[in-house]
Amino acid sequence: MAAITASMVGELRAKTDAPMMECKKALTEADGNMEKAEELLRIKLGNKAGKASGRITAEGVVTAFVDGAAGGMIEINCETDFVTKNDSFLAMANAAAMLVAKNNPADIAALGALAYEQDGFGPTLEDVRKGLIGKIGENMSFRRFKHFTGNGKLASYLHGTRIGVMVEFEGDDTSAKDVAMHIAAMKPVAIQASDVPADLIEKERAVAAGKAEEDRKTAEAEGKKPQPADIVAKRIEGGVQKYLKEVSLHNQPFVKNDKQTVEQMLKAANTSIKGFTLYVVGEGIEKKVDDFAAEVAAQVAAAKAAA
Repeated sequence: MAAITASMVGELRAKTDAPMMECKKALTEADGNMEKAEELLRIKLGNKAGKASGRITAEGVVTAFVDGAAGGMIEINCETDFVTKNDSFLAMANAAAMLVAKNNPADIAALGALAYEQDGFGPTLEDVRKGLIGKIGENMSFRRFKHFTGNGKLASYLHGTRIGVMVEFEGDDTSAKDVAMHIAAMKPVAIQASDVPADLIEKERAVAAGKAEEDRKTAEAEGKKPQPADIVAKRIEGGVQKYLKEVSLHNQPFVKNDKQTVEQMLKAANTSIKGFTLYVVGEGIEKKVDDFAAEVAAQVAAAKAAA
């Protein structure tokens, strides 16, 4: 059985907004597996446990560049929020997006090898990155990027520096820009329900089934008759269909007019979305959680040992 520490409980609470004791119980049941514990909380507490699961845990910026039919978007990470406001760091980030758009590098290494000079560093983008690490005193890295061309027109939207969207479309420029803003706010995972990845659907079905089983146990404990299997099956499938509508772009209520869906808005504007890419800074990265008390204790012990 894995040891469940206070820092693990705190991390799960920060992700889910669930009560401390529920977080500890879920971690214990999941034998310390954070992802499994988060799923258990969703089953037990429903949507309450998912509200904060998208919180960002790493620092950095997303930048985008469009040059006619070509475009580039990139995420660059750093250690602290302080660096995300540094002019030299932002200049490098903007230049990196431009280099992606104009050169279509194959990978991070190829991107770093492109010619670029800044702040006396160069002759490549990688040399500038290394130079700024020494100058600013904080690590930074190019995490991911995407080059866009050949799939229609492009519209980009940056929500501050932490969320970036690139939309590939045909039709009205203003409508496409509005959709890019909508995506930044609502974070769909696909254009249509039929495009939602199968693994996400199965995960949602498992959560719905787990919630149904939890309800059955509760009913039995209270002396009530559980729902028939066919009703339970319909509830599970209903939950999955509700999820598909919530995460597919076309089915989402349009943020500027929730009386119509995004698909209805696009049809009225004679515009079609060919594809979209959404970057959220730090998505999927777990930030190190420091145990300050343990760190101090370790330093005191080290000092005593050296004395």
